[in-house]
Amino acid sequence: MIVTTSLKESFRNVRAQSLRICQPLQPEDFVVQPITDVSPPKWHLGHTTWFFETFVLSRQPGYQVYNRDYNFLFNSYYESIGARVVRTDRGNITRPGAEAIIAYRKHVDQAMEAFLESDAADESEVAKLVELGLHHEQQHQELLVTDIKYILGNNPLFPAYQTRPSSLVADEIHVRAAQYVEIDEGVYSVGYDGEGFCFDNEQGRHRVYLHPFGISDRLVTNGEYLEFIQDGGYKHFGHWLQEGWEWVKRESVQSPMYWHQIDGEWHHYTMNGLQKLNGAEPVTHVSFYEAEAFARWKGKRLPTEFEWEVACEQMRKGKATEGNFLESGRLHPTAPARPDDDQLLGNVWEWTNSAYLPYPYYRKAEGALGEYNGKFMINQMVLRGGSCATPQSHIRPTYRNFFQTDKRWQFTGIRLAESI
Repeated sequence: MIVTTSLKESFRNVRAQSLRICQPLQPEDFVVQPITDVSPPKWHLGHTTWFFETFVLSRQPGYQVYNRDYNFLFNSYYESIGARVVRTDRGNITRPGAEAIIAYRKHVDQAMEAFLESDAADESEVAKLVELGLHHEQQHQELLVTDIKYILGNNPLFPAYQTRPSSLVADEIHVRAAQYVEIDEGVYSVGYDGEGFCFDNEQGRHRVYLHPFGISDRLVTNGEYLEFIQDGGYKHFGHWLQEGWEWVKRESVQSPMYWHQIDGEWHHYTMNGLQKLNGAEPVTHVSFYEAEAFARWKGKRLPTEFEWEVACEQMRKGKATEGNFLESGRLHPTAPARPDDDQLLGNVWEWTNSAYLPYPYYRKAEGALGEYNGKFMINQMVLRGGSCATPQSHIRPTYRNFFQTDKRWQFTGIRLAESI
């Protein structure tokens, strides 16, 4: 839940954060779209503004739409709202420029703040819609961070987003051995059950039966993943699912995204620029294929999303004592995580071995907002936990992120599990 004193203050804080994320960028950075998955930063700024204008302001009597062409430019995937620019062409939107889009944001922000001071904003359904818009923008703030990293990380000069001191120096931290927290066999309840905000795909709290299992109390590190590479991990088909092995061969994959071997040494691109690989940091920017292959090589497996959620809840309630799965501090995207102070929440998105499917009792909302999550429930896998790029108030144990099996531009990592 967004924790602020009022909906208006929440609105101001969230909207301002999107602009803060973009402050270090140069004008050319706002337009680039290197791959389909990455949207230009200025498109994110326009789309999140369009969301409030379309779903809140346009429904209010007397509001005049800022620019009718913007519905075509900034509609993402809402079929019921009308035609839109093909996703692969977002990088072709050289105009309007970033300054024009920021002017659009100011216009909508002023109208929204005036609206939030009116009696109409007190209606519960309207307030829920505004809150959804804020969480929607927080999702795009995470996308902004990861898309900016991809844009800069594929620049031949590997420029830094911004330079900050690292909180962890390579070879100075001893990585302790992973311990496996044991969770008893039983029937457990999963899914959101609370008063605060959640997305519709978290709803439909239901019971699941779990066999006894163990789950690692820390994430897999760069050093451990390097051992997989050095042992021929990307050269032996026996570690891989067939689809994953075909992906490795087709894409000539030899390491996680942003890893580069230079003069015999491994480096990786970070938000601080190109740096020597730190073996103590959690490995990140790996696909589901890579996570599953590493787990198989290690003689372990990935947890299911239900195992992950139950383990997290057990830790929060103190019913299991080994390890530290709780959020104990936030990581800025430029700051690495400490393996000896691990957490299930807010470090990297953790691949699970669960397909993204609707929960029992799931009901798609009526109208355009029903397109938000439900229509993507096919050919994707669930990730849990949030990452260092996820806004803190946006994280919760039941949050279900989802991506296709080959995606790795997000801060995706690995936590191992085992059957008992």
